[in-house]
Amino acid sequence: MPIDRKPEFFKGTQLKVGIIGCGYVGLPLALRFAEAGHKVTGFDVDPHKVTMLNAGKSYIEHIPQNKIQQFVNSRHFSATNDFEKLKEADAILICVPTPLDERREPDLSYVEQTAISIYPHLQKGQLVVLESTTYPGTTEELVLPILEKSGLRCAVASGPENENIACDFYLAFSPEREDPGNKQYGLAQIPKVVGGLNPPSGRAAQALYTQVVARVVPVSSTRAAEMAKLLENIFRCVNIALVNELKQLSLRMNIDIWEVIDAAATKPFGYMPFYPGPGLGGHCIPVDPYYLSWKAREYDFATRFIELAGEVNTAMPYHIVDAVVNSLNDHKKSMKGSKILVLGVAYKKDVDDLRESPTLKIMQLLQQRGAHLDYNDPYFPKLHKMRHYNYENMKSVPLNPQTLGSYDAVIIATDHSSYDYAAIADAAKLVIDTRNATRRVVRHREKIVLSRRRDSPPARGKRSRQAELFRRTDRPDRAIRGEIHSRAARRWQARLFREWRQRRGCSSSRRGTGGPASNGTPGPGGPGAHYQSFGTDRGRQRLRIRTDLFPAD
Repeated sequence: MPIDRKPEFFKGTQLKVGIIGCGYVGLPLALRFAEAGHKVTGFDVDPHKVTMLNAGKSYIEHIPQNKIQQFVNSRHFSATNDFEKLKEADAILICVPTPLDERREPDLSYVEQTAISIYPHLQKGQLVVLESTTYPGTTEELVLPILEKSGLRCAVASGPENENIACDFYLAFSPEREDPGNKQYGLAQIPKVVGGLNPPSGRAAQALYTQVVARVVPVSSTRAAEMAKLLENIFRCVNIALVNELKQLSLRMNIDIWEVIDAAATKPFGYMPFYPGPGLGGHCIPVDPYYLSWKAREYDFATRFIELAGEVNTAMPYHIVDAVVNSLNDHKKSMKGSKILVLGVAYKKDVDDLRESPTLKIMQLLQQRGAHLDYNDPYFPKLHKMRHYNYENMKSVPLNPQTLGSYDAVIIATDHSSYDYAAIADAAKLVIDTRNATRRVVRHREKIVLSRRRDSPPARGKRSRQAELFRRTDRPDRAIRGEIHSRAARRWQARLFREWRQRRGCSSSRRGTGGPASNGTPGPGGPGAHYQSFGTDRGRQRLRIRTDLFPAD
């Protein structure tokens, strides 16, 4: 006999919950529902994961094995790859990846295939919730049409007049907020945003999640819930890009950016610290902003902040590799043929999570430049083939003074707590620190490079900067031409020329003491002086400069 599931049904105990995708998001969620007393079935297409879960074993470092074993033994949790068992579920939660493709555009193939797997088994009154981060409109435009192929209907509606609109099944969006390795905020303590495709769907999803989280935050629609998740991560992406750019400037100005951030963080209001690094990692921040920028093009809207932040953050691995090249040059070594050890491949400290790790890009760039590369990471004894990288033949090398001393450079890419940074500085020949992990190391500071671009000029004021431009070559136009691009910079170029002429005794205009007089008489340079015209500011001003003061080309 079919079960009559009204929205209030999902307030009940011992619900049957199916969770599709037993990864970093789905598995903790499954264990939380099991902990609340519900019967949970995890669905995954990877048979290896299914076998390990049913044996009570964990494949994620921060999820304890004994917790899985406890719920498997009590029959509150099991795993399967048989999607026909979805018929038995009261609620189906979708927790599958939403990556970018090679063109950095949304890849919703996992969501699409999951919806296709659900609809043949969809039952009347079931609740389906998408948790995977995506652009506004995905639940309504992609998931709903596929599920309605089952013959069941779920109306798109809002407002008080639709509080009790008829639905064959319920559909909602509730974005995941999982932070792997965060010991302060677990899933139960993090508020859950919920948006239904219609008011009954919203109430059903709220009733379900109220049982497992401390606070549910309802919003008016699935689109609002989808946008809320993107805003959270775009906020972080933009601010990280800001400090990454300020880091590059601070290095040129010989300022410690970490000291600056710590000082600014003492302000008790209106400021939140973000820290620079080798690039963005994890599934959310490097990926989610591009979902919105892609969708925005449908509305003829350019998301300039998002694109600029992405440009800055994407460039960080290249800056790190440049720092390695310059540091090796300072030690009279070339990148090609150098032995380099990378410490940490996880995207952040103390987790076994490689998703979108910037270290993977750094390793690729180092290999492309001819470096002999090894890595060490206590959470990854060996690497495997991934979507964009293939390091399946690499294994973590042991970390000891002899190993460290055998490499031309050691890169601290992930600041795991288990590393002894003082010992690393003692044993290594050169340390490139991308995370400021060596901030408390006192000995051998001369070996440590904080991602500094050694080709950058030291801190200097305006006058000394101009002197540096003139010192590089005997022709000021050549020195500047390669560095000037913007209109404002071209005005600065013209000012430099005027000051240069004044130092050489030339006039400040085309006529007068610096060049031939208007009546054809020579200027103060005498009969033997030679002049040549230089164009600035798009040809609106022509400068006559004595060329006999410089060697011939």
